Amino acid sequence: MNSQQKKWAYLSLLSLVWGSSFILMKKALIGVSPMQLGALRMIITAIFLGLIGFKSLKKIQKKHWIYIVYTALLGTFIPGFLFAYAVNVIDSSIVSILNSFTPFNTLIFGALFFGFAFKKQQLIGIVVGLLGALVLILEGAVLNPNQNYWFALLIIIASVGYSFNANIVKKHLQDLDALAITTGNFLLLLIPALIVLICTDFFTTFETTDEGIESLGYITILSVVGTGIAKTIFNKLVQISTPIFSSSVTYLIPVVAILWGVIDGEKLSWIQFLAGIVILFGVYLVNKKK
Repeated sequence: MNSQQKKWAYLSLLSLVWGSSFILMKKALIGVSPMQLGALRMIITAIFLGLIGFKSLKKIQKKHWIYIVYTALLGTFIPGFLFAYAVNVIDSSIVSILNSFTPFNTLIFGALFFGFAFKKQQLIGIVVGLLGALVLILEGAVLNPNQNYWFALLIIIASVGYSFNANIVKKHLQDLDALAITTGNFLLLLIPALIVLICTDFFTTFETTDEGIESLGYITILSVVGTGIAKTIFNKLVQISTPIFSSSVTYLIPVVAILWGVIDGEKLSWIQFLAGIVILFGVYLVNKKK
C-alpha cells in the first residue's frame, strides 16, 4: 500500500472508530459522571498503551518532551472532559457535527502560530462552515428545548485544542514514532487523571450494578480502540499527510455518529441536516485545490 492509499485508509478507519465513540460516551454516561468518564478513559488508555508501547518511549528525545506535554494537554486531557460534559447534555450526533470545527481551527491557528498561509477560498469556506454551525446550534435549541445548547461552546473549545495538537505533531514531532507520541501523552496524564477520579469519589460511590458494569465496558472499548489505537493512527496520519487533511476526519465522523444517533432515537430535523451539508460545503472550499 503506497502513501496515498494509506492516507485514505487511515482516514476512513478513523471516521468509523471516532464516529462510533459519541454513542459509546452517551451509553457510558448512564453509569458514571462526565468527570469520571473523562478520567477513566485516560487511565484505561494509559494502562493499555503502557503494556503495548512502553518500549517505544526510548525513542523520545529530551527535545520532544515539551511538545508531548502540549499535545497531551491540548489534544487529550482538556477535550476529554469537555466532550464528556457536552455529550451528557446535547445529542451525540449534534456534538459530532460541531466537532467539524477542528479543520477550520487547524487552518486558522496554523496560519497564526505555525506559519501557514491563508487563501481567499479557504477563508470563504471557514465563513460558510461557521454559518452552517450557527444554524445547527440554533435549530437544535428549538428542536430540543430541554437541552442546553450553550454546551456547544465546549466542543468549539475542544476543537481548538485538537487543532493545536495536529499542528504541533506535524511541526515538532514529525520525526518521532506515532506510538511513542501517543504512549508518552497518556503516561503523562495517568497521575492527573487518577487524581481527578479520586476527587469524584468514584471508588466510594460507584455501584457494581449491571448498569455500572455495562458503563465500564463501553468506557473500555472507547479507551482501547477509540482512544489508544485511534490516537496512534491519527498521529501517523498527520506525519504522512498534513494537519488539514488529517483533521478532515471530523467531516466524516458525523456521518457515522448521526446513523448511531438515529438508531438510538435522537432527533435530527431537515434544517439541521441542511446545516450539516452547509458545513461540509465549507469544508470542501477549505480543502479544494485550484
